[in-house]
Amino acid sequence: MVADDLVHVAPPGARRAVPFRGNLRTASIAAGLSIAVAVFTWAMLWKFDRSLHVDTTRQRVADAIVLVIALLTAVVPYYGLRALIRSLEAQRLARSGERHRGHTVLEDSRDDIWVVVGIGLSAFVVGFVAFLASANHGAVRTIMFDWSLIWRSHTALLHGFWFNIKLFVVSEAIVLVWALVVAIVRLLPGRACTPIRVLAIVYTDVLRGIPAIITIYLVVFGFSLAGVAPFDRLHGETQIFWLGVLALVLVYGAYVAEVYRAGLESVHWSQSAAARSLGLSQGQTLRHVVVPQAVRRILPPLMNDFVALQKDTALLSVVGLVEVLNESELLKSNFFNLSPVTGAAICFLVITVPFTRYVDHLIKRDRERMLAQ
Repeated sequence: MVADDLVHVAPPGARRAVPFRGNLRTASIAAGLSIAVAVFTWAMLWKFDRSLHVDTTRQRVADAIVLVIALLTAVVPYYGLRALIRSLEAQRLARSGERHRGHTVLEDSRDDIWVVVGIGLSAFVVGFVAFLASANHGAVRTIMFDWSLIWRSHTALLHGFWFNIKLFVVSEAIVLVWALVVAIVRLLPGRACTPIRVLAIVYTDVLRGIPAIITIYLVVFGFSLAGVAPFDRLHGETQIFWLGVLALVLVYGAYVAEVYRAGLESVHWSQSAAARSLGLSQGQTLRHVVVPQAVRRILPPLMNDFVALQKDTALLSVVGLVEVLNESELLKSNFFNLSPVTGAAICFLVITVPFTRYVDHLIKRDRERMLAQ
């Protein structure tokens, strides 16, 4: 038999070599986009700096801030080019037979691409904000972000925002109890409880289906014109305040009741069965076993509803309550400038952002406590 006629058969179980799949195309795109984003951001920062018309001291401060941001933006093309270089190095290592090192360098390249995505988007947002702030020779900045006017208006804005805080605190306290009652009613067993369950279902469906602003109109204006007791004994701003609280409780009670119900239904039935076997009544089981577990699970969506409630207190401006939005609109009309409205937005952010971060902290602490058990 001729040697050339021999066929080399791979031994049984041998696997075919998996081709090395690099990311040269993705890295090239990331590098190009990183350079484009950096150039765009630098151009917009330069345009913003040129649109400023301030004294020498403020101009120097602005120049220093713009320079720092521009230097930080240089990180974007740095990581983009590094991702491309590492991708090329990974392919070179794979061709030379060092596939393991090639895969390691390839993973580093992919990490750089994700860094480009994150920092690049942030740099693009900075450039877009600079573009808006410098549009029409800084007209947007002058009309919406006149900080001197915001500071001059801060006393009136804080006075109005105090009404928003009171509305939020009172409404939230009532919603917590009312929504829990509605949720428990919806879960009552037995044919005898069917009418009250249907009533709770109708309430949640109707109040969630009607826009909040329409409910506020109907409750505040309707109850005051009809002389509904006990609100007929109140007058002026006090009457509007408590009718507004009622409207917000009705609206958010329906939303939060569904959140409660989802949490209550997520607790396994064995928890209730174990509690009842120990001699606890139905009410004690709900109070000591089911509700605490349910509230812990629904904390994120529950807090989201309360953040929305805090913001929707501004809707009461349409019925004449002089809260922060109404105050800002009056100031806007006096100065022909929207900066007071920006000040009103800042008032809400001062409350909502720390509140949201605190909720995240509570969720993280509870998760760590559960994992430690």
